Formats: sequence, structure tokens, C-alpha cells
Amino acid sequence: MNEVYLGRLPILDSKQNIVAFELLFRSDPQINANVTNNSSASANVIVEAYGELGIENVIGKRRGFIKVDSQLLMNDAILTLPRKHVVLEILRSVSINDQIIHRCMYLKQKGYQLALSNVVQLTQQYCHIMPLINVVKINVNNLSVHQLLSLLRELKRWPVLLLAEKVETQDVARRCIALNFQMLQGFYFAKPEIISGKRIDPTKLSLLKLLLLVVKDSEVYDIENELKYQPGLSYNLMRIVNSAASGLPSKVNSIKRAIMILGRKQLQRWIQILLYAAKKQKNGSSSDILMQTASIRGKLLELIAIADRPHDKNHQDRAFMVGVLSLLDTLLGIEMSKLVETLSIQKDMSDALIDRRGYLGRQLQLIEAYEKGEYEKAASMLSDMGFLNFSEFTKMELEASAWANRISDAVKQSAK
Repeated sequence: MNEVYLGRLPILDSKQNIVAFELLFRSDPQINANVTNNSSASANVIVEAYGELGIENVIGKRRGFIKVDSQLLMNDAILTLPRKHVVLEILRSVSINDQIIHRCMYLKQKGYQLALSNVVQLTQQYCHIMPLINVVKINVNNLSVHQLLSLLRELKRWPVLLLAEKVETQDVARRCIALNFQMLQGFYFAKPEIISGKRIDPTKLSLLKLLLLVVKDSEVYDIENELKYQPGLSYNLMRIVNSAASGLPSKVNSIKRAIMILGRKQLQRWIQILLYAAKKQKNGSSSDILMQTASIRGKLLELIAIADRPHDKNHQDRAFMVGVLSLLDTLLGIEMSKLVETLSIQKDMSDALIDRRGYLGRQLQLIEAYEKGEYEKAASMLSDMGFLNFSEFTKMELEASAWANRISDAVKQSAK
């Protein structure tokens, strides 16, 4: 069976907001395999993987960096990718000859952006192609401070954007920001940072209170009353409802009506996601990655639940909630057991969130394994589950990712 294995690695700006994704592809589940096939077959993988949903749906308004070798660069299948949404990342193994330079000139004329991957020094070959390059990805993990400074001085000759890749510690991240790198990428950012011992932001505390009221099926009056104490949240709720319910004959202008139109389940989902969107952490960092990951987890768990129990809406809603809440301890710096106790949710949900136990817990483990690129483990878990194969799962992941991007855009619009 020809299965496709996909992944995304966030690319951030200096304020740790997601501005792009590196799109990772494999044709087999070998954990240590190169993330690209390094052959023209990669073109088919890319086109097939994103043909159904459209790459712009998967990454939203952000760009997707796609690694290309010389064969893929010369393959016309690459022209099926939307030029406004991709950056073609030329692998270090590509020999920069006249043929490659002419091909890059052609792609630039077509409107594609080009990046150099894994740069550690400015070779003569690179100097020939630099006028065509938009982004230089520097492997900061393989350079001393002296080597890095020397490379940055040389690169000043060209108007390129600098992207620090393989950023794996906080010290390296801070150094790169100080050196004016416009973008950063690496496992330091991809793994959510635990923020412990922090006092909860008042906005997040209000959202937690609201979530508690909705989960406990409180009266609309009580929910409305809590929202009245938070004018910012009330305004956002109105904007969300008005943008989502464009078919209504008139604008919604009361909190009570907004709650009634949105419905409790949808309100609960918005509150969960808005918890991540409230970017007021004490260390000034963004929760953009957390919101994206939590949204994908929630939707993906729901899609798995729909495939497993298509007529059990309650199970599907609980699956969504487990996925979205699974990073709340990281966001708030509070132990998951204490959060679960506060929310008074059902035992199967608390088992999943605290210990990754039970039916939902195993499915959450599956998603976490996939996020880490542990494809063999994920394939084994899917086999044990028995109702979903890897190809179906990856399609669900793409659908969840597209949904999360639409939600992220809507949240940002409502915050303007």
C-alpha cells in the first residue's frame, strides 16, 4: 500500500509567532529516515498529499517550506504547487551548476520563493545563486559564535531573510534573536515549554471560570453574567458569532442571543481555544504554537471518534475536549491533575489527560507519537485500534490541520 507520512515543523518570528511551516514528507515509517525522499518521487508525494485539501488550507495564510533536491527542482510537477504558499528549500546536497541556476531563474519568474537549506558557510557555488535567494537557513547548531558572526557579515551583501534552524536551547534562541534573525526553527520551539510557578493571567482565569460554567451546564444567565465582567471577551464572542452566522438577517448585539445562537457545545469549544489565544504570558512568549497544536489535537481526536462511533455525539464532543485541554497544563503552569479536579470532568477524560490511560488516552498517545515523527509507533497503535489505517489517519490529520488554521485566522480576526 502506498502510504504517505506527513509532518510540519513550525517556523517562528522573533516574537515566537508561527509565520510558516516546514512540510516534512516520507514514503515509509522509518524514524531515522531522511525527511525527504531526495528523488523526483517526492513531487508525487507532495501533490498527492495536498491535492485533496489544497496546501493553502493546510497551512492557512502562512507559507510552507518544502525541501527539494536537484531532481525535484527540475521536475515540472513542482509547478502544481501554489507559488503564493510555498518556499522551495534547496537542499545542501544540490550542486549549484548553470542548469540549476537557470531553473531557479525560471521558478523566480513564475513567482516562487527560494531558500537555501542547512547553510554553514558561504561557498563559491552559493555566491553564484545568492541573487535569486529569498531566505537563507543557517544551521546554528553546527557553528561556533565566531563562525556564525563571520557568516552573517558575508551575507549582508544580499537582501535575504535569515532563518536560524536547529535551534535547540533557550540560549541559542536568545542569541539568534539578538543577532536579528527574522525567523527561527527547531525542537526548542516545537516542544511546548513548561511554564511553572506562574500566576494565571486574569484573562485566562476568567476563561477557565467560563469553561467551568459551560461544562457544568449552568444557566445562560450565569454564563452571561460572567461574560459581562469581561468586555473584551464579550466583544470577541459577538464578532465570532457575527462572522460565523453570516446568514442571519441582522447582526447579533446581545450576549444572551450570541450564546443561544452559538450553542453550549460550540461556546465550550471557543472558550477552550481562546484560552490559548490569550497571549499574556509573563515571559512575553507567544502561545501561538500551543493554540495550533491544541486545535489540531482536538479536531483530530474528534475525527477519530467519528470514525469509531459515528452515532455517539457525546463521545465525539468529549474526544474534542480531551484534545484541546491536553496542553492546558503547559499553558497555565498548573499540574493537569489540579486542572482536571477544578473542571470536574468525567473519569475517562481525566484518565486520558492525566495518565494517557483508557480509550481516549491511547488515542491521545497516538497523536503525540505522530507529532514527534514516531511513525512506526503510531502505525502499530493504529493497527491495535483496528478501525483506522495509517492512510486514513494522515488524511484526518490534514483535515484537522486545515480546520485549525481556519480557527486561528478567525481568532486573530476577532482580536483585531
